Order: sequence, then structure tokens, then C-alpha cells
Amino acid sequence: MLDNQTREQIIALINREVVPAVGCTEPMCVSLCVARATEVLGFRPEKITALLSANILKNAMGVGIPGTGMIGLPIAIALGALVGKSEYQLEVIKDLTPETLEEGKQYIANDHIDIQLKRGITEKLYVEIRCEAEGHEATAIIAHDHTNFVYVERDGEAILDNRQPSGSEKANNDIRLNMRLVYDFATTTPVPEIEFILKTRDYNIRAAEESKKGNYGHCLGKTIDRPMSHGIFGNSIFSHIISKTALACDARMGGAMIPVMSNSGSGNQGICATNPVAVYAEENENTEEELIRALTLSHLTAIYIKQNLGKLSALCGCVVASIGSSCGITYLMGGDYCRICNSVKNMIANITGMICDGAKPSCALKISSGVSTALLSALLSIEGKCVSSVEGIIDDDVDRSIRNLTSIGADAMNKTDEMVLEIMTHKGC
Repeated sequence: MLDNQTREQIIALINREVVPAVGCTEPMCVSLCVARATEVLGFRPEKITALLSANILKNAMGVGIPGTGMIGLPIAIALGALVGKSEYQLEVIKDLTPETLEEGKQYIANDHIDIQLKRGITEKLYVEIRCEAEGHEATAIIAHDHTNFVYVERDGEAILDNRQPSGSEKANNDIRLNMRLVYDFATTTPVPEIEFILKTRDYNIRAAEESKKGNYGHCLGKTIDRPMSHGIFGNSIFSHIISKTALACDARMGGAMIPVMSNSGSGNQGICATNPVAVYAEENENTEEELIRALTLSHLTAIYIKQNLGKLSALCGCVVASIGSSCGITYLMGGDYCRICNSVKNMIANITGMICDGAKPSCALKISSGVSTALLSALLSIEGKCVSSVEGIIDDDVDRSIRNLTSIGADAMNKTDEMVLEIMTHKGC
């Protein structure tokens, strides 16, 4: 068992990275920043200027905003000003009503909002909001993390200033993880210390069940659960896992006012790290302790990989979260540390390179691909099969294999990210 201090550090890390969110985290991050700037201003803004990093723009352009039936940033910004409360964090607009939604639509129509690309920055997660009214101006800036305010001012007077000097890196005092540490924590920590992770199941399975009541996104989850699909995929653990995971994603990306438990700033990553593990555990009749440890393993693996990849990247987050769920499922199948590491390698060998082209309803398709691969990788690992170090980017050492993955996603794919945004912003639709 790990020492108390190490366990406490990891528990604190999980509690920071696994949190509730309503809707896609990027537009909610922008809405949160608007809410804070509005609160500091003290008036309803007459003009809101949003200066956003390319990755924030990419992930906020095509996604449904909860409870609105609308897509994209303008309504998220409007509602942040009209009903947003910064104390709610990523659930910032949960007080939305039909009346305030109509106010938000009118606010957009009156041309109060200006959205621009923030130039001259290297930070991939950056939101700067300027609100003006009654001759006063307030500015709020979020950077590095979706709820991390680094600067707040009113009329030129700084209330908060934690900005880093140009070219410097954000200090990160989080415990640095590796696969062995992740495994040891998940499998040896006393259950009472980690049973809070069951909240991920409660939130994300509930989101899947609520999704059945509507027609969200492309209805992938409902499609997989229909009789015709059972004839293709079977009425099996496999189809149930894909359906329950896709259902939650359908709802989230389709704008349902349904909270999910996110991971590393992404609701889809939280869903993908949770639902496959929870469904497998239920249908395989694993114990509650086994489920707790498997969910912990899944979420902490995703956090570990994101430590090296960054909050936003050109690499689809389902790759990362599916690696976590594959580890959790392998554990539930009876796999030891070696088998779990082999699952990681099998995953990296398969879906490395899947691009992120923004948050949107079709994310459910990518998540389904990731989850399918997670099951396949786990099964191969349990059978003693693993992609070897003579194949592609896989290394004998699991941590080096992960770093190979993240170096591609964080560095080599930057040009891809630029091209994706260029294509997205210049389509004739």
C-alpha cells in the first residue's frame, strides 16, 4: 500500500480532475468566464468581447448548449451574462429557464457579442472576456484549466493576477504519475478512501438513461439498442457498453440539460472512462469493491495520460479515456499489472492519431470506436496477446509507450490542429 501522503495527493488530484459538468466543457468554460466578468462589472453588459484560443473555438463551434436547442458560442456567452453564476463552475447556466432563454436569444439578436480569435498566444486553453456597461469595463481570463481564473479586473484595477510571464510555463505541483503508481493506488488504497468514485457511475449512467427519453445528436446510443442493431451486434455486453456510452455522449453533445462527471476537463472523457467499466462490472457481476477499483484505475489512467498530453490537443480525447476504460475492464476480467499494461499498448497501437475536429454530436461515433477498441484490447491482453516493441510506436516500457502517444498528440499533430481549424472556419455551410 502507498503511504498516506501519496494517497492524499492522488485523491486530491482525482477530486480536481473528476468533476460535474453540464454540457460541453469548452462553451461552459467561456460561459463561466462571462459570468465572472459580469459579476465583477456589476451591470448587465452592453458589449461582450470574447478573445479565445483556437482550441477553445474548435471545441465550442458545433456543440449543443444545454437546455437551449441551440448550437455554439453566442448563446453560451449570452446566458453566462444573463443567468450565469460563477460559483456553479462548469454547471454555470443550470438556473436557465424558458424566459431567460428567450432573453438570451434577443441579446444575441441585438448584436451585443463579438467573438474573436486570440492571437499571439501559445496556450491552447485560453478565454478572455471583456464586458462593458454604464461607462465601466471588466475583464476575466481563464487559462490552463477550464475553471482556472488567472486574471480579473474592473476599470483597469486588478482584483486577481496570476498570469505567467510571456514564455513561462504554468507551475504544476500535482503529483506526477506513472502506470505503476496508478495501478498500485487503484488496487491497494482502502476502499472507503476511494468509494467517492462511484459518483462517476451515478452521474454518467444516469445521463445515458435520461438520453433515452429524447432524440439527441445522431441517436447513436438508441440506434445500437434497437432490435435491428441487436441482429447485427447482438444483445450482449459489447452492444450494451457501446449503447450506454454513446447515449450519454449523444445527450451531452446534443444540448441536454443533464450533468455528467467529467475527466480532465472533458465530459466525453469522463463518460468514456466510466460507462464501459460500469456496464461491464454490472453484467459480469463483479463486486462493488472491484467496480470501485476499476473505475479508479480507469479515471486515474486517463488523468495520467492527460498530464503529458495537455487539456486540449489535436488528439481526440476518447483515445485517452478509452485507454483508461480498457485498463478498468482488464482489471474486472481478472487481469494483473502486466495484463493491464498490455491493454494500454494494444490501445496505443490501434487508435493513436484519431483527430479532434471539435466537440459536436458526432463525437459519439468516435467514442464508440474507442470503446470498441477498449474491449478488443482487454480481450487480447487477457489472452496473453500484446503488440510488441518491433511494431510501430510501441515500446517495451508502458510509460515510454504513453509518452510516444502524447508526444505525437501534443507536438507532432499541432500542424494538423491548425489545418482542422482552417477547414472548420472556411466551410461553405
